[in-house]
Amino acid sequence: MRGKQYHPPLKLSAPWEKDAGFGRKLKTYRNHTKIIAQPGIVMKVLRRKRIVLFMAYFLLLVLTMLNLANYKWTKEPQQCNHQMRSTTYQGRSDIRFLYRPSLAKKRQLIYVLTTWRSGSSFFGELFNQNPEVFFLYEPMWHIWQKLYPGDAVSLQGAARDMLSSLYRCDLSVFQLYNSPGGKNFTSLGLFGATLNKVVCSYPLCSAYRKEVVGMVDDKVCKKCPPQSLRLLEEECLKYNTIVIKGVRILDINVLAPLMEDPSLDLKVIHLVRDPRAVANSRIKSRHGLIRENLQVVRSRDPKLRRIPFVDPGHKANKKDGSDYHSIGAMEVICDRTSRTLRSALNPPSWLKGKYMVVRYEDLVESPVKILRNIYRFANLSANHDIDFLNATQAASAWRTVLSIQQIKQVEDYCHHAMSVLGYERVRTAGEAKDLSKSLLTHSKL
Repeated sequence: MRGKQYHPPLKLSAPWEKDAGFGRKLKTYRNHTKIIAQPGIVMKVLRRKRIVLFMAYFLLLVLTMLNLANYKWTKEPQQCNHQMRSTTYQGRSDIRFLYRPSLAKKRQLIYVLTTWRSGSSFFGELFNQNPEVFFLYEPMWHIWQKLYPGDAVSLQGAARDMLSSLYRCDLSVFQLYNSPGGKNFTSLGLFGATLNKVVCSYPLCSAYRKEVVGMVDDKVCKKCPPQSLRLLEEECLKYNTIVIKGVRILDINVLAPLMEDPSLDLKVIHLVRDPRAVANSRIKSRHGLIRENLQVVRSRDPKLRRIPFVDPGHKANKKDGSDYHSIGAMEVICDRTSRTLRSALNPPSWLKGKYMVVRYEDLVESPVKILRNIYRFANLSANHDIDFLNATQAASAWRTVLSIQQIKQVEDYCHHAMSVLGYERVRTAGEAKDLSKSLLTHSKL
């Protein structure tokens, strides 16, 4: 157009370009086509990356092998140091419990399944005195005391969980049932500690030596110093056989999860006794078993019809009340025993080869023979001279003490268990008192 001056188009520049007046010019790259055009450079870079990756992989492999070697070394048992002995007990919150190495050899675990007043204290000495055995006496007592007045059946799960910990030598579970605000649990805080050969022997106490067979004196053991549970755990780890005797697992089926656990080699020895003798002994010990009797009786089925406890026309007294709970507890005990026996007669896979029944009457009649069978089942050597108590007369004392009505009551509760185990019923009081006639027959197990 004439008369108008031409202006070139406005050029917009980025603020960092030199033309924008900031003294900098946008840097551009034009060499990428050159790199692609020279494949030799690409291959050289890739080879370097391959070498770096190979070296990293090799280094990772070496570190893994070193870690594995260290892990195998720490799996060896008895790697205890003196500093560890001087530390205070930390309990399950201590992270070291999560990674505690297990023994290379699987331990033989035994649970003595029985009930109150069945001669289990006498039976337990067969293991307590054995130098090869780490023995615990009634550890579930702590659960029943802490959770009183819980009924017997509802406490079965807690009892099984305690066993799961104890068989792994984790004794911190006792802290769960310690008194609120109480001191740390010690070796002498265990139920029956003053009769426990491990607790009363070196290195926990200088009073006895575990390798020397014999019973311990509770008066002597009471003078032993209380030791931390950590030290007792260290002792537990030294043994290849752990035996726990308890009366608070009522049915072997409760133990099924433990017996199915491939990490535990658990067997059960079922100690039984004539239910009438058990009832008689419970009545004699009525005052010492008041709490336990109440907890067991609370588990009875309220819908069942029961025969009268005493003869019609008998005037009730306080003694009848305590006897009622003593014998009434037999209903629950025998019902749960029958469940165990049914499983034993038709054993599931987890029970086959892992169950043994021992009659108390056979043990007191032929102790040496029965002891050899027991040790063979538990994979223990039978070359130890165990001290035995004389309990022959106690086995049949019930026949002259219980009334015929009490006998009938127990037989009504326990007829199935008696039939399987070989205990004959009586028809009259005279038959019960005739000690010349044996009431034992062959067991079906």
